[in-house]
Amino acid sequence: MQPRRVTRQVKVGKVAVGGDAPVSVQSMTITKTADVDATLAQIYALAGAGADIVRCTCNEEAAAEGLAQIVPRSPVPIIADIHFQYRLALAAMEAGVQGLRLNPGNIRKPDQIKAVAREAKDRGLPIRIGVNAGSLDPDIAERHGGATPEALVASAVRELDYFREVDFEDVKISVKASNVPVMIDAYRLLADTVDHPLHLGVTEAGPPPAGLVKSTAGIGTLLAEGIGDTIRYSLTADPVEEARAGRTLLEALGLRERRGLDLIACPSCGRAEIDVIGVAKQAQQALEDRRLPIQVAVMGCVVNGPGEARGADLGIAAGRGKGHLFVRGTVVRVVPEAEMVDALVEEAERIVEEGIEARLAAADAAAEAIAAADRDELVELRGVDVNHTQDRIERIRDLTD
Repeated sequence: MQPRRVTRQVKVGKVAVGGDAPVSVQSMTITKTADVDATLAQIYALAGAGADIVRCTCNEEAAAEGLAQIVPRSPVPIIADIHFQYRLALAAMEAGVQGLRLNPGNIRKPDQIKAVAREAKDRGLPIRIGVNAGSLDPDIAERHGGATPEALVASAVRELDYFREVDFEDVKISVKASNVPVMIDAYRLLADTVDHPLHLGVTEAGPPPAGLVKSTAGIGTLLAEGIGDTIRYSLTADPVEEARAGRTLLEALGLRERRGLDLIACPSCGRAEIDVIGVAKQAQQALEDRRLPIQVAVMGCVVNGPGEARGADLGIAAGRGKGHLFVRGTVVRVVPEAEMVDALVEEAERIVEEGIEARLAAADAAAEAIAAADRDELVELRGVDVNHTQDRIERIRDLTD
């Protein structure tokens, strides 16, 4: 991980973006904004899944009127997404939104752009310059030979210059493309060009799993390089999946403190004594809704499982019809195989309530001895060298002598 790029900071309501603020997660509602109750229900679901900021479309007067009712009841700041009609940006600000997103490819008249910027400045609201490869201004695309990284950045810089003419600098910028390499190169170039905070995303990434892979490839690469201050997964799916994916990525990269379950599991192999995939799914379903901020491991082999998952807060390893329940690599209980998931849930809740050290102190004194006997039995049954490595090495030596 490279050090975070130093940027200016803007405030979207109470959420700081850029500077020394943590990377934030965004998503967008897919309801009609005029449907206040449905939109608020989705906003609350997104906030519960990890979204720090939510964007709502403001594509008609009824949407702006809906925002006036939504904003004061929202648990997170609301950004209005504006396309084509600059007056709707003015209406959204009057509705009380905490920020705007403008697409330079859709609102092109300088006087209209500046009018919005002046009003935003007066109200102390930030604007995101949201460049999109699919709606690039034709003259910029022609000049740069298409939706190239240079074209995307040129579009952002031109919009930024309009803002600067009215002394408006409270800006964050995105240069999204559906082509992952183009997106990565565009953001790298933008990061070298401006010091404003950057909003990362792969636009039109598509449905999972491909959309998740593309988004993670683009966003994760840039975050690892220290580029990016706020992110959105643009998936063809329930937007709650976007928020969860964004939060999970930031936690995996160590950019946000874990606030929910992190379940790790071995990929399964011939050594596994259980259906690892099935048990892992059961454990995830049982633990995820509890939102316990711990790492849990499901391992299919008692010989290597506890050691391989030593860093996990809690785990279970299966062998000989039993489950070895371990805390930070130390076996604390041995339970029947049928009770493994229940034991995981119970121990997870106790760890959150009592702490790791307390649970280690409460370990069953006989558990480690029982676990060691199970490991020894499996090793004796299958052999220490189950792949017959030494025999293979001897044959290789015979062939090469």
